[in-house]
Amino acid sequence: MIQEIQQFKADFFKALAHPLRIRILEVLCEGDKTVNEIQSLLGSEGSAVSQQLAVLRNKNVVIGRKDGTSVIYSLTDPLIKDLLGVAKQIFDNHLINAISMLENIKKTSADEPSLKS
Repeated sequence: MIQEIQQFKADFFKALAHPLRIRILEVLCEGDKTVNEIQSLLGSEGSAVSQQLAVLRNKNVVIGRKDGTSVIYSLTDPLIKDLLGVAKQIFDNHLINAISMLENIKKTSADEPSLKS
């Protein structure tokens, strides 16, 4: 059972491993959208959006339902929104740590006497 969970996690994160797929998910966090709406919001080509939606669909991250001639996409699980929020928090923490490190380096450099020949 543990191996199945680990494999599910690996497959799930592989499905997220593309910037356009992340952008699509962020758009879908705001609500269900058609391909045209997603394409318009992202300013991306339809074929690229469709290809990435296919990957997300195949990994059961998004679902599509027919509405007339359109397909409306939505997240399969609302927790995906939380996951993306946590990922942003982790990024922010790394950014804060990097800024803090740079400030310490800058302060240390300013405190050290300069070497003159």
